[in-house]
Order: sequence, then structure tokens, then C-alpha cells
Amino acid sequence: MYYKDYINNFREYNSYEDFYQHYELNVPDEFNFAYDVVERAGLEFPDREALVWHDQEDVKRFTFADLSKASSRTAHYFKSLGINKGDAVMVMLKNRYEFWFCLLALHRIGAIAVPATHMLTKKDILYRNTKASIKAIVSIHDERLLQAVDETMEVSDSLKIRVLIEGQREGWSNLHEGIKGMSEVFERPTGVNRIKNEDTMLLYFTSGTTGDPKMVEHCFTYPLGHITTARYWHRVIDGGLHYTLADTGWAKAVWGKIYGQWLCGSAVFVAEYKKFTPTDVLVDIQKFGVTTFCAPPTIYRFLIQNGLREYDLSSLKHCTVAGEPLSAVVFSKFKGYTGIELCEAYGQTEVTVVSGTFPGVTPKPGSMGKAAPGYELLLVDENDEPVEVGEEGEIVILTKEKTPVGMFSGYYRAKNYTNSVWSNGMYHTGDTAWKDQDGYFWFVGRADDVIKSSGYRIGPFEVESALMSHPAVVECAITGVPDPVRGQVVKATITLAKGYVASDDLVVDIQSHVKKVTAPYKYPRVVEFVEELPKTISGKIRRTEIRKHK
Repeated sequence: MYYKDYINNFREYNSYEDFYQHYELNVPDEFNFAYDVVERAGLEFPDREALVWHDQEDVKRFTFADLSKASSRTAHYFKSLGINKGDAVMVMLKNRYEFWFCLLALHRIGAIAVPATHMLTKKDILYRNTKASIKAIVSIHDERLLQAVDETMEVSDSLKIRVLIEGQREGWSNLHEGIKGMSEVFERPTGVNRIKNEDTMLLYFTSGTTGDPKMVEHCFTYPLGHITTARYWHRVIDGGLHYTLADTGWAKAVWGKIYGQWLCGSAVFVAEYKKFTPTDVLVDIQKFGVTTFCAPPTIYRFLIQNGLREYDLSSLKHCTVAGEPLSAVVFSKFKGYTGIELCEAYGQTEVTVVSGTFPGVTPKPGSMGKAAPGYELLLVDENDEPVEVGEEGEIVILTKEKTPVGMFSGYYRAKNYTNSVWSNGMYHTGDTAWKDQDGYFWFVGRADDVIKSSGYRIGPFEVESALMSHPAVVECAITGVPDPVRGQVVKATITLAKGYVASDDLVVDIQSHVKKVTAPYKYPRVVEFVEELPKTISGKIRRTEIRKHK
């Protein structure tokens, strides 16, 4: 739809090399997604569908005109409560459609949106209130969550406003009651309230896998970076329906549920499941005619195991995968069922798509693909010297010449930490990879997680992928444990599938399996079976916690 307005000298590219060398985003002096995309579309294409939402009981469809009006009413309501430009507002709405009302309303005002998961505890909420000076919280009606918020009020100096999307509770306002009667027009702020490109638009707290969560700060040009995500990785269709499986509390939601998709003319599909089952996804793709789909590899494994052939998935034109390396088995089975080649990518909350399987890049299962245009990538050793092809190194982004559109502004209120990872025109991602002779990147793991054993460098992801192909393994984590001879040895912490019982024989069988699937020296010499792996609230495995229990 509007993406062409933001690409310099737009044209179709005849190869990946042409795409990488000549694709360039054009950033206007003042860009605001709520006005320049949603409100504009609401005026020019008022009946064009933007959001298809459903829960177990209802289906709601919203046009761009609907969302423009609803976000204007919400913005007026927020202003009436005392939410102004620069105020931080935490939004905990799962996959409720009101998330889109609120996010766009905050963009209209110039307030700072802080999306968060509904799984936060009192401690988590207090931490975020303090670190980000949260002024207002908008929440679903969840008794545990509301109680946790209420209990932080007395010790959170900044928190003044609490809003429910439904129901009543003392001290809380009701969103739907509040927006009734509000104007459907919210003029673009001017004067002292004028919103500039460099103003803070979004804050995301990192997962905290290696320490306290940091605040990733994105400015108002961030949505433009996701044109690459939507058009050239997701390959959304103008007039199509895109489905990214992600909760609105995580950055993956804005990768696949709003910015790039709407800029490229695709509606987004959202499902609010009370309890997720893989067949729900298959039913929804068939029923609603989803054209493009994105999910982690685990979801594709579940879909394959739950009767993919029994559903009509002919509406699907392109599917993508991220979050962990994709196994060749899942790739080939999904292609066999649907004819679609799964395309992988790599990115972080701090950036947009850094590398991916773009048009002109033949998929290699397990690979992150090739560098995204705008991103100059380098793999370096401990001294920031480039490594050779085939050697592992840390992924760094070079920013001396130009900072990619969509890259974060820094870690909010943490200048020293920002400078520790981003200085002298080089941003250290903290992730390691290697590059093959064809220019494809292959993810190894977090730099802190790489195991050094007998002179070998072993990345946990490759070993975990090998373990996951064993039928007894449901989940696993690979860490290094000290060894007097080898320095470190590989340890596997595993949760077992139903029907399997921990035993010495099973340990030997799993070890033998890994030796066959990957290089034998990478097999886990130590195996531990556990009921559950320690995780962050975002579901990421806390290897630091596992390493404490040697």
C-alpha cells in the first residue's frame, strides 16, 4: 500500500545482490505511523480491512477507518486521564483487539508505549514501574494480575492511572466506558507537543536471560524498518491476511501484527486462545484464508504432528520461521505437505530483520539467510578482528556510515550499558554465528553460552537441535560444565516425553543419537533429566540458572 512511498526509487529487484545493494528506505522529517499510515488509509480506503480478530466466542473485523476512529477516541480518553507526550504507559492486553486501539492512541499523543506480558508478577511490575517511570497501566481483567498491580501502587511513585478494558474494579477506569462519546478525530499535535522522529515511541524490556531486563528504546521511525520484514521476508500480499503467532507482550508482535504488514497492504489476523492447541491454528488458517504465516519451528513441528494433511491450507502462499534454527526434517515435511519452503531470519528486540531468506536467496534449513539491506554485518573474534569464512564469531552491526532504519536508539536510561555494547560505530549483538562460502549465516548461540571444550568451540543450538530430533526429548538446554581435563564439557538438561523414564540406558541412547546427527565431539558427556527447565517470563530458557546447579 504505502511502502513504496518510503523506498527510494522503488522498483522490483532482479536478484538478492540487486536488493541488498540498492534497496534504501526514505525517512520523512516527521513520521508517525498512526497518522501517516492508519489515519491516511482510513480516509483513502475506509472500507479496507486491517484487523481480523477472534476469540472462542466472537469474530470482529476492523477496517482502517474503524481503527483510525477508535484510536482517536482512545487518545482523547487517555488525554482526559492525564496521559501526555513522553509519559510511559504499560499495556498488558494479551491478544485483545483493544491493544491496537491503545498502541495507536499512544502514538497519536506521543506517549511511550511499553507492551508487556500478562504473566508479570508483582516483583516484575514494580521493577518496570521504577525503571521506566510508568505513569499508567492498561490491563486485561485478570484477578491475579490486577492484584499484583494494586500492590505496587503504594511503592510506585510514578504510577497514577489504571485502566481496565472490561469489567469494574475499585481504583480502575473502564476503557470502553471511557471512550464512549469521545471525538473520532484527534489532530496531529503541534507546538510543544509536536512529535519528532527521535522521540521515544516504544520501550521493550529484554528477557533477562543473563541479568536484569534492560529497556530497549525505539523511536518513531521504527515502523519503517519493518517494511523489509513484511514485504521481503514475510512476503505479505497486498489485500492478503497475515498471521504471526505471538502475544502482544513481546516485540515479535510488532514485527508481525501491525507496522510492516499495514504499510504493505496486508490485513493482520489475531486469535485470542484461552488454551492454545496446534489444531486451532490449522482451523483458523483454513477458515479465515490466511495467506502468510510466521511461527517458531516448534509450532511447525506441532502442526506436522497434528494432521496437517487433514486441513485445506491452499490459501497459504508463504511461511516464515524464527526464534531458533529450523531442522531439515521439519523443512522437508512441511514442504511435502504444502509445497511451501519455510524461510528463516534473524533479529533481536533491538533491531529489525538483520539477516533472512529474502527473494533470490534459496533456503538452507537451519541458516539465518543473508544480510538484510541496510545492515552491514561482520563476524569478529574477541579482539573485534574479522574471522575467516567458516569460523565462528560474534555478530556485530557496523554503524559508522549509517545506522539502519529500525535499529534501537539505545538502552533507555542506561547510557553506560549502551556504550558497552555499541561504540566506535560497532554494535555487538552478543550472538555468535559463522558464515559459509555462499554468504549464508548460521546461528551458533549467545556469546556467553558458547562452550569451549578441548580446543573446540561448541554452540548450544546445534546440539539442542540434534537432541530435539530424539523421540524421548520434549525440551532441552545445553550448557558447559567445568572439567579438569577438557576445560569444559557439554551438559544436556532434558525434560522427557510421556512414556520415557530416566535411566542409564536412555542416557547412552541419547548420546549415541547426537553423535550420529552432529559432529561426535559435540555430544553431551553429562545428561540430567528434570521435570521443568528454568525460564524467563518470555519463555526463554535461563541457562545462567542451569549453570548454577552443576
